[in-house]
Amino acid sequence: MISLSNPEKIALLTDSCADLTPAARAGKAIYVVPLRIRCRDREYSDGVDIFASDIYRRQGLGELPQTSLPDFFDVGRTLSQIAADGYKKVIAVHLSSGLSGTYNMIRLQGESREDLEVKVFDSVSGALGIGITILQLWEDIQGGMGWRELVDRRVPGLIAGTFPFFSVDTLEYLAKGGRIGKVTAMAGTMLNIKPLITFAGDGQLQSVAKVRGRRAVQDKLIELVGKALGEHKRFNLAVANGGAAEEMAQLRARMETAFPGFDHFWEGELDATLSVYIGSGVLGAGVQVLD
Repeated sequence: MISLSNPEKIALLTDSCADLTPAARAGKAIYVVPLRIRCRDREYSDGVDIFASDIYRRQGLGELPQTSLPDFFDVGRTLSQIAADGYKKVIAVHLSSGLSGTYNMIRLQGESREDLEVKVFDSVSGALGIGITILQLWEDIQGGMGWRELVDRRVPGLIAGTFPFFSVDTLEYLAKGGRIGKVTAMAGTMLNIKPLITFAGDGQLQSVAKVRGRRAVQDKLIELVGKALGEHKRFNLAVANGGAAEEMAQLRARMETAFPGFDHFWEGELDATLSVYIGSGVLGAGVQVLD
């Protein structure tokens, strides 16, 4: 049912790399198209019949799954479902075009629709960076923000003001999967060096710091979030993990103390697609400035 606070009948569309759980999407006009993952036995749909834990298990057995774009017909069916549900306009925010062709695929399909007005954005981000943008947009829609304000100013502003950071235990899968981007290669495993990465301006991954040992990871993530926040007064916070739930809970508690006054604090678990490239043991933190 379309909310009375959404008179322009605006729906949100993203992909499985936004790491939005069913609970986070419940009661909201947020639609998700899954990326596909090719494994030894068959092809799977991210977040539907394969999850991050499945990827970790396969990697542990020496398998290197591969990712691919959402199914073309899946995208069309999802857009048709949005129209059937009574929505007239769609804001779509997708995985960085520096990592995937998903944004371009959705853009082309959106342009061909006669039953929907579709505006597609490159998040220049991934995981929690996409997820918190979608969740904030839903808050904005519920708050009465109109279509023109959203697509002309709000979405570009949120994308530019969202800063996600991740620690990874190994660069092995990024290198083997061809997604190493601007991340500095290093003998991290032997030296117990933990690289911290973010998204460059062109949407590729890049190194922002490195620390020795996992104990130093949380300190560096908090430092990076603090620098990105600067003097801003209105902001959202987020944490995410891939096989590091306890550490994420610790990080969240520390961030709540370090950065009080946030509007929202969201959390998520890494999707299967990104897990193909960054493996397990991932810890992430991010800030989204609103002023």
